[in-house]
Amino acid sequence: MSVIVTVKISGDTDVFTKSLEERADLFREVAERGRKAGAVHHQFGVGDGFILVVDEWDSADAFNAFFSDPELMGFIGSVGADPNVAPEITTVNAIDSPDKF
Repeated sequence: MSVIVTVKISGDTDVFTKSLEERADLFREVAERGRKAGAVHHQFGVGDGFILVVDEWDSADAFNAFFSDPELMGFIGSVGADPNVAPEITTVNAIDSPDKF
């Protein structure tokens, strides 16, 4: 059974949004590493002072192993994350429902 993971990261959303264009190749590399590690779906959202990551992973263990990589943590910090605020991570089991689309 897969899991849905949300990660709310406090930070400078202007720096983050700008980095999506300026460092697009690095984002693609991280995405490919994620796919190889068990990521099924991935998307970002931007709110008032935070970035929201919405992912689906093969398992919580696969996500945790990927997200705890120090290289990834460095990358996240370099694209606007506030190093003084820990990310808020929520992991739930994905389920099917009649209204899923």
